[in-house]
Amino acid sequence: MTSLPEDPPPLLREDDRDTAVQRVQEAYAEGRISREEMDERLHQVLTAKTHSELVPVLASLPEGNAGTTSTIAAAGGRIKRRGAWRVPRILKVASAFGRVYLDLSRAVIEHPVVDIELQLGTGRARITVPRDAIVDLDGLHTGWKDTRYKTGRRSHSGGPRIRISGTMGFGRLKIRHARR
Repeated sequence: MTSLPEDPPPLLREDDRDTAVQRVQEAYAEGRISREEMDERLHQVLTAKTHSELVPVLASLPEGNAGTTSTIAAAGGRIKRRGAWRVPRILKVASAFGRVYLDLSRAVIEHPVVDIELQLGTGRARITVPRDAIVDLDGLHTGWKDTRYKTGRRSHSGGPRIRISGTMGFGRLKIRHARR
């Protein structure tokens, strides 16, 4: 009895290859792999012909779109993000007693709209947004003190929309636009 020939594995589509390239590049940008490892993995992705050839290349990398929502929480102390950090699509910040400082002026913002949900008890919060950002505070409920925000000059268009929502207890939220 002769066996039937096996179906050849399906060939890799271009959009699957593009997704794999993006995952490798994001892992490098997040500091998960070195430059040399990125180059080696990109070469493997670009020369792969089937999905099975991608499995070992992507096995240790986080899934795509994993960074769309992130939560930062602390009971007390400080929550601080500044410099060249990657801003997720939705950022949830919770602090019972501490201070919160988010500097988005040099952050990597890949989404046209970023939602920041604050759940703060006591303590202050300060958010620095890019100079061309549009800030929306409609979803924010303040308790004891009002929010300090002076609308920036909108000389540049096309900046991200930063929507801030949530609840502030006894602290104050101060929002300012970056100067540069």
